[in-house]
Amino acid sequence: MIINIHTHTPKQSEQTLSTIGIHPYHASSASTDSILSIERQALGFDAIGEIGLDYSCGVERDSQILVFKAQLEVAQQYNKGVVLHCVKAFEQVMDILKKYRLKFVIFHGFIGSPEQALRATERGYYLSFGERTFRSPKSMEAMRAIPIDHLFLETDESHVAIEDIYSKASEILALPKNMLEYIINENFKHICG
Repeated sequence: MIINIHTHTPKQSEQTLSTIGIHPYHASSASTDSILSIERQALGFDAIGEIGLDYSCGVERDSQILVFKAQLEVAQQYNKGVVLHCVKAFEQVMDILKKYRLKFVIFHGFIGSPEQALRATERGYYLSFGERTFRSPKSMEAMRAIPIDHLFLETDESHVAIEDIYSKASEILALPKNMLEYIINENFKHICG
C-alpha cells in the first residue's frame, strides 16, 4: 500500500495518518470547548493536525499561537505526533516546538529552504513534499538535502495522484520508485511504531 502522509481525499489504495486539529485559518474562532473536544477525541487519531502557524493569512498571530500551543499540549499529553501547517512562520514554529516532547513532527507541504529543511531534520522532524514542490527549485533542493529517512510525500488538496508524486520525486532524488516507496513505508512504520 502506498503512503500518502497528508491528503484531503484519502483513497483505499493509500495509507495515511488520521488526524484531528484546528487549522491556523480557524484559530480566531477556536474556543476552550473546541480544544477540549480535540483532547477527548485524541486517542482515536494517529496525530494532531493539521495545526501550526500561517503568517500569510488574515488570522491574528496571537490567536494562532495560543491555539497552536494548546494543541501541542494535547499532543504531548497523549503521546501523539503532529502534522504542521507552517507558512512564513518557520522560526517561530521551531522555537515553540522545542518546548514540547512529541511522538513525531511532520512539516506537511514543505516549501522552505534547504537550510530550514536541514535544521528541521536535525531535530528529528520529518518533511512532507507534494505537488507544489515541483514548481520550486528551492523546494526540490530541500528535498534532495534531507536524510531520506525523514521524507514523506503527500497530495494534500491536489488532484494529482500520489503515484505521480512518487514518480516525480523518484526522478528528483535519482532513486527507483519502488525503493522510494519502500523507504517511505519504513518511515511510516517508524512514526507509527
